[in-house]
Amino acid sequence: MDLLPFDETRRWLRVLGQAYVGVREIPVERIVGSVDREGDFDRDFRPRGRLSRSRLANLRRAFPDDVMPAISVFEVGGAYFVEDGHHRVAVARERGAEFIDAEVTRLQTNYEVPPGVDVSQLVHTEQQRILLEETGLGRARPEAVIEFTLLDGYAQLCDIIKAHGYDLARQRGAVPAPEKVAGDWYDSVFLPALRAARRAGLPERMAQLYEPWGLTDADLVLWLYQLRRDVRAYDASADFDAAARQALEFRLTRQKRRRVLRERSRPLPQRSD
Repeated sequence: MDLLPFDETRRWLRVLGQAYVGVREIPVERIVGSVDREGDFDRDFRPRGRLSRSRLANLRRAFPDDVMPAISVFEVGGAYFVEDGHHRVAVARERGAEFIDAEVTRLQTNYEVPPGVDVSQLVHTEQQRILLEETGLGRARPEAVIEFTLLDGYAQLCDIIKAHGYDLARQRGAVPAPEKVAGDWYDSVFLPALRAARRAGLPERMAQLYEPWGLTDADLVLWLYQLRRDVRAYDASADFDAAARQALEFRLTRQKRRRVLRERSRPLPQRSD
């Protein structure tokens, strides 16, 4: 895995503020990125260039007892990005150190960033946030959990909710607020589709086909919505139960399985503190 780029991570996770917290010990395994040298080291801080390897050799000789000056890092959601001291981190990793002294500036975010996080998870997190904010769903139904296995699900769902708002405006003769649209969509589309999926046993069926990943509730709802739309082309009375019965006949192609295995991811969890 590559080191995560700091500037892009700030954008993906929407940093809310920052504060200097001083010098402290930080876990080496939680150092996952770099401010400006993510291309010079891999995720385990193995150097990728000849000059870095020479610098490491000098550091080993200069600090044989593992006592090195503090590095400088930014903390984002419990993960750390090195501003100064990349080679010291590399030496600490090489020697199996669990902690390293660091001068820490903490950036405030609503997300928890685990040690194994990758770019795909960060992009999923950004797209989830955009969906919830732009549609008003996050404000209308804060309890809603919308997570997709494949990234394009967020944009597709955003378009579906906007189309739902157009239908509501035609019915009511006025344009509803985004929160009204999103709340109505969640209550009249998402929840009924999810109940139909569960009645048909789709979560268990898909867990077998996509083992060990499975599908999320949002994956199932989006799929049934699309199936119902297709079935209604020749049967206007088709409901989500009809779509779920058709979904049970689904057979996963090798091409689809490869795509899911290659592109699957999930957004980061929100912090509880």
